[in-house]
Amino acid sequence: MTWIAASKPACSCREVRGGALGGTIMRFVTAASLMLLLCGAAAGADRDAERIVARQVQSIVPPDGAGGVAVALRFEGRISFFNYGWADRAEERRIMTDTLFNLASLRKVFETTLLAQAVHKGELRLEDPAAKYVAELQQGGDIRRVTLGQLATHTSGLLLPQDHPPWPDRGYTLPEFIRTLNAWKAEKSPGQQHLYTHAGFIVLQLALERAYGTPIDELIEQRLLRPLGMSSTVLARGDDGPHGRLPPDLRSRAAQGYGDKSEPIGAPGDQTSYYHWPGTGQMYSSPRDMALFLAANLGDPPLERSLREAMALAHRGVLRIGPYNRQALAWEIISGKGPAIVEKYGGLNNASAYIGMVPDRKLGIVILGNRGNQYPNEVGRRILLEFAAP
Repeated sequence: MTWIAASKPACSCREVRGGALGGTIMRFVTAASLMLLLCGAAAGADRDAERIVARQVQSIVPPDGAGGVAVALRFEGRISFFNYGWADRAEERRIMTDTLFNLASLRKVFETTLLAQAVHKGELRLEDPAAKYVAELQQGGDIRRVTLGQLATHTSGLLLPQDHPPWPDRGYTLPEFIRTLNAWKAEKSPGQQHLYTHAGFIVLQLALERAYGTPIDELIEQRLLRPLGMSSTVLARGDDGPHGRLPPDLRSRAAQGYGDKSEPIGAPGDQTSYYHWPGTGQMYSSPRDMALFLAANLGDPPLERSLREAMALAHRGVLRIGPYNRQALAWEIISGKGPAIVEKYGGLNNASAYIGMVPDRKLGIVILGNRGNQYPNEVGRRILLEFAAP
């Protein structure tokens, strides 16, 4: 197995001084503060950290070169990057800190951060029925009782064939999806059971879009990506419009996805989904951008108050789903003998992703891979617990 050394791109940092900050200046300060964290890593990764990460990550780096792994580690006040393997084996493109990866279900924590921010501002309530905003659902049955909070915590009870194996071949247009929801009958009353559901987050997307009269990609861009300086993160709409695909400069940096038998799946930057209308595909981001998101969730930069409070609300456990697991807004909280870990895993047939944090230690990690059926959540937890040990 060939290992690629940690990537250490140069940074340009600037100290920001000033008195009272308006919205525009606050966004600049937030981005500048986050960049200072990233620049701290450019002086050189700690050798012990590099050794620990390499030892743990080797289990999910394909030995045949069909894919690779990028890691962003936040430890002791700085962020370090470690890159292993190939972004595109055929094109001989290495994994880099600016390579774009499919985030898979990591997209869900962006949407619940939007929801939490709206709740903090008093614009929405977790107890609001989704049908309050998606008017077509008012003609349905059990779906009328499903709330935004239940959708965000996988407690709606909604489960469609597209949510679990064996994966079906067909999906839904928007009218077909609405008809399916209106005909859906809950096995138990909404709120009474925990069932991980992708369909529930499609309903949440619709509710957010209808509540604000704005496409989900624009909401994420305006409320999260711009304030955090995440310029290489994008949710393409998947239509024929100007925002339908990744722009050429980002698409050229997108990793090729691979299946677990090393076969290429799809083209770099493709949008795929069981839901056939704009905005229902995947988000793409780079390790550098996800390091910014990680730092923000750990409370490192001087975030605008509503965003800071939103992230804290999204991390709050609301339901025990196992002896050591609690469900928050898309995030899960793992608590056992070690410190509590707030985390989210995402996986597709050609991508694997993980973000995890130990908030009490200001410790966090992002692992992004371009091969399906890898389990970076297990690797990420081991790394976090090793760094969190006294």
